[in-house]
Amino acid sequence: MVPAVPTLLLVLLLASLAPGQRQRRPPALESLFEKIKIQENFDVQQVREGLGNAGHPGRWHSSPGGPLWKWFLVGVASKCDYLREYNHQLEATTMAVSASEGKSLAISTFRKLDGVCWEIKQQYRSTKAQGRFLLKSRGSNMDVVVGETDYSSYAILYYQKLRKISIKLFGRSVRVSDAIVGKFEQRITEMNMSEDFTYYFPTYGKSWLSHCSV
Repeated sequence: MVPAVPTLLLVLLLASLAPGQRQRRPPALESLFEKIKIQENFDVQQVREGLGNAGHPGRWHSSPGGPLWKWFLVGVASKCDYLREYNHQLEATTMAVSASEGKSLAISTFRKLDGVCWEIKQQYRSTKAQGRFLLKSRGSNMDVVVGETDYSSYAILYYQKLRKISIKLFGRSVRVSDAIVGKFEQRITEMNMSEDFTYYFPTYGKSWLSHCSV
């Protein structure tokens, strides 16, 4: 004779696995990227034009698409294996921003390699959320978020692709203040990264800018 207690436990187990009565999985935890604080009242026009003054040091020059406003890449935090292995080969990098359709941004990234300036053109497409953009690619798309900026001296941007996050610090001038670097490093800590994953780019000289004028 089968003992009553084990039989009862078996019946309860089978009942719990019956269709329509299976226990639901708990909701997925909110990703770190979704918790990022986006720049309050973000104004895309100020990113494209700085203070709107032709004499502003952030302005490069005019182009058929309108004025180009340059941002220098100061530092990046990322757990990218390639960056960790080859960070000693980092080259000075500049990003030029110009107007695009609606609230999107036309981005040109310039980097010198073997004495030649290379340009990468990208379109940061606007989304329903202010301060959040979508960068489309043949593979997986990349989410871009403006975490913090004062428009005139610095901007901290987040990038996410395949759930991997990178944080970049841009400056209107070659160098930024220690206070701004502190803001950047605080953001890095919030993303569970440390100085081991933080890299600062070389400074820029007039000779480099002459190679990479657009």
